[in-house]
Amino acid sequence: MNKNKRQNLAFERKIWNWYRINAPRLPWRETRDPYHIFISEVMLQQTQIPRVLEKYPLFIKKFPTVLSLAKAPFRIVLQTWHGMGYNRRALYLHKAAKEIVKSCGEIFPKDNLQLQALSGIGPYTARAIRCFAFGICEPFIETNIRRVIIHEFFPQKEKVPDSEILKILHCIQPQDSNKQRNWYYALMDYGRDALKDIPNPNRKSRQYTKQSRFEGSPRYVRAKIISYLLANKKATEEELFLSLKEDRHLEDISYEDIARTLADLTKERLIKLSGNFFRIS
Repeated sequence: MNKNKRQNLAFERKIWNWYRINAPRLPWRETRDPYHIFISEVMLQQTQIPRVLEKYPLFIKKFPTVLSLAKAPFRIVLQTWHGMGYNRRALYLHKAAKEIVKSCGEIFPKDNLQLQALSGIGPYTARAIRCFAFGICEPFIETNIRRVIIHEFFPQKEKVPDSEILKILHCIQPQDSNKQRNWYYALMDYGRDALKDIPNPNRKSRQYTKQSRFEGSPRYVRAKIISYLLANKKATEEELFLSLKEDRHLEDISYEDIARTLADLTKERLIKLSGNFFRIS
């Protein structure tokens, strides 16, 4: 047995042994419903599990099927999503649901290209849905999987490309298709929990970018505008400006800053202008 194969087997045993003891109980792992898994995967992008655990059952209860989500007014979708952050994800969910209903009826697609053609679904989300819902598992990368592979297989390397991580994932993926779904859950959990107290290995990834501060950032302004419109239904640019100026993180905000943000939100169809008033689309 060569050195690489011994290393892979030892790594596999370590991951499975840890997972048997530490695997969390998460509601989206108790289902094979592709729509429910789709919702969870979009929610888990850039959001901590505790927050998703609160929002996921509420969202599924409000929109139990892809048809119910597609038919819902976007304002109601965004209202239900509110508190998760990155509101474009709610827009993508809504658009993707409409696209599925239009092209597939209520049948959730499982073809990789069909999935990636949907709004907001990239290679990772498409492969995750295929693996967790349909048992069709190909190597895929998300932040915790990347953390594990860099930590274990590239401890001394900088600027590790995802292409090399995918090669490792191809080599270590279990041959038994019945184990593959849990294998990717195990990798994600190990990266998130077992490695939480070490310096982040993802800093050695070629894809790594440092997250900017949220308070006072353009994302913060966007979130505040959306929150105001959800609470008040409509507002003029002047009302939004006065509201934002009251925020201690936005004391220096200008009309130009707000006008630019409103233009971006309108272009993305998160909001719309009716007369002098902005509203949720």
